[in-house]
Amino acid sequence: MSYIWNEFNIKTFPAETIVFHDGKYCADLSTLKNTDIDTNHDLPVHIVYVGEISGENIININILVPNQPVFLSVNVRNNLPAKLKILIKNAGEKSELRGHVRLENKKNLEYSCNAIHCVKNTGIFVHSKLLAERDSLSKMYGLANINPDANNAISDIRLGAIAVDKTAQIEFIPAQYISCVPNAADHSASLYKPAKTQILYLCQTGLSVEIAKTVLRDAFLNDFNLF
Repeated sequence: MSYIWNEFNIKTFPAETIVFHDGKYCADLSTLKNTDIDTNHDLPVHIVYVGEISGENIININILVPNQPVFLSVNVRNNLPAKLKILIKNAGEKSELRGHVRLENKKNLEYSCNAIHCVKNTGIFVHSKLLAERDSLSKMYGLANINPDANNAISDIRLGAIAVDKTAQIEFIPAQYISCVPNAADHSASLYKPAKTQILYLCQTGLSVEIAKTVLRDAFLNDFNLF
């Protein structure tokens, strides 16, 4: 397990694990067999999806039991055209999923996060951040669907991106479908660009302009506060 943690900067904690590397399930690193959470566990469930992807990729997460905390850590890159779809259904009352998604796109990438609250008192929090390389095309979709029976749900789906230079194209498509009264339904899409004052401040400490931009880029990509 230490290879996954060290190589891909994934936070560790005691948990039942489901690990995918380069799009393939890793039985030797996993304590659970699939992403259907149909049994309550004493520990949180941690789904880890890391490595290099291409073509079609789907992470299908079904939370079917109450009171179960689930964590999702995604850290992937693509050198070839790729699609990554994350489908989350929370049908476990008082269960919640908290997710970090970190993407590095060097070609063409279509990413979508579809979060569905099926019953009351559910939580889904997913923060996704993208690094768009030179001459890349990125599309980021975020959908929160709060069903009629999902009163008091808490939903927070965030999309963020930073581009290496002006040749990178980025498109955001956020959406919400709310059919009841949730506790909160936050949704955002933002494009980050280092401010000149930030770069100047770091340069005054002895860093070059390029290194200062790299520091700010890495700070943006790694600034997650969900867990």
